[in-house]
Amino acid sequence: MEYYDKEFCLEVWGPMACFTRPELKVERVSYDVITPSAARAIFEAIFWKPAIHWQVTKIEVLNPIKWTSVRRNEVGAVASRNPIYIEDKRQQKNSLLLKDVRYRIWAKLEFIPQRKRTKQPDSFEKEHHDENPAKYNAMFERRASKGQCYNQPYLGTRECSASFRLVNPETDELAAPINENRDLGIMLYDMDFKQDLKNPPAMFYRVKMENGVIIVPPRNSEEILR
Repeated sequence: MEYYDKEFCLEVWGPMACFTRPELKVERVSYDVITPSAARAIFEAIFWKPAIHWQVTKIEVLNPIKWTSVRRNEVGAVASRNPIYIEDKRQQKNSLLLKDVRYRIWAKLEFIPQRKRTKQPDSFEKEHHDENPAKYNAMFERRASKGQCYNQPYLGTRECSASFRLVNPETDELAAPINENRDLGIMLYDMDFKQDLKNPPAMFYRVKMENGVIIVPPRNSEEILR
């Protein structure tokens, strides 16, 4: 059954992107490339259910890595019952963003059986036997091929909207990734919601780009730093 174990590929692009480094609190500075968590969020914007989890497997960088600096006004206060006088709380901050980005992202849909999600007995799962990975894979492919999404995908921050298209590796002509090797150091992998849903700890991994390609390890890999 081709839909039971299928790897999907999306080509995503946008004029600007910001995959913020968590260690820099005041000024926004982007990582050099998209993070696995940001890539996962794009797949989830197209299709997500409690029964699935998206595992990003590979990221291909298609456009050269370019930067741009943006200065903007922000309000340095949290909204409350008291009025905020913008002129008193306004702050100018710089952001170092990526520009003209394009990626090819590969991911697999991991199916979570009903019994594991709700701790129901096996008999309950048998009554819901129509839930299977093939069903959800087909639903994602149908939505992505039509350009449908539940919410607008974005590249790191919501102001950096993303365009996307579903790629068929067997029939589509694929542009080659950039011919560049880089050791990108330690990068945010994702948040560990399984450990703590309200205050999930961050997970990191060491990123190496070879000929424009980044292999993303699975969540349970020894390469993941917690």
